[in-house]
Amino acid sequence: MPVHRSGFTRLRAFTTVTAVLLAILALPRATPAATAAAPDVPPRGSAHMGMGVVAHDGQDGAPTHRTAWTEGVDVSSHQGDVPWSALWNSGVRWAYAKATEGTYYKNPYYTQQYNGSYDIGMIRGAYHFATPDRTSGAAQADYFVDNGGAWSRDGMTLPGVLDMEWNPYGDTCYGKSQSAMVSWIRDFLDRYRERTGRHAVIYTATSWWKQCTGNHAGFAADNPLWIARYASTAGELPAGWDFYTMWQYTSTGPTVGDHDLFNGTVDRVRALALG
Repeated sequence: MPVHRSGFTRLRAFTTVTAVLLAILALPRATPAATAAAPDVPPRGSAHMGMGVVAHDGQDGAPTHRTAWTEGVDVSSHQGDVPWSALWNSGVRWAYAKATEGTYYKNPYYTQQYNGSYDIGMIRGAYHFATPDRTSGAAQADYFVDNGGAWSRDGMTLPGVLDMEWNPYGDTCYGKSQSAMVSWIRDFLDRYRERTGRHAVIYTATSWWKQCTGNHAGFAADNPLWIARYASTAGELPAGWDFYTMWQYTSTGPTVGDHDLFNGTVDRVRALALG
């Protein structure tokens, strides 16, 4: 009799599993349209200056008056080898190249971009795309300086730029509170000043700055502002700054998409380079 009960138990278990499998197969399958798509997260290192501007702030018009401004461009690995002679012939006189991101990425085209702009006669500099959720501000400043972000008083080298904008890899403010974000930025800026003797430029958009720093006004006295806004005017500036030094006004410019205006003539660009 024990053998008979054991066989009966196995038969009942088999019947139950079969019923469950048949029930699952009978469920309606989700169509592709009904299935939630995975977030479109770019690979680490692919971030670049202004990549979130259109999605968050839109794009509306372009500047019409440029008499006292000097045209510039910013580039990253997305542009590859840049045709600097074509940009020079179009009136571009200054440039920034992405050097680093976080403490894990170096732009493989940096040498061609940084040296090529210099060789054609442009005043140029380097920028760092910040990822405050990864490592400290000081660690990222060191990585930046050690990998292209240093400065020299030659009249052709602009101070380094700290690119603070929307996180393309996750939470907009990198999971930081407003006060923690301000502390991270200060940590980066203090170390950059310690390493180079220069105050870094801050690149940002007003809407991001308000959301992620609480519109902190404490950096305006020392750090020049590079504002991002794709419109006919630079619009409202972050708290503390009465004027911008540079303005990224489009991501769809000629030859290289990201075009910028320096708030002054080329002699003022050189003055910033000299410190």
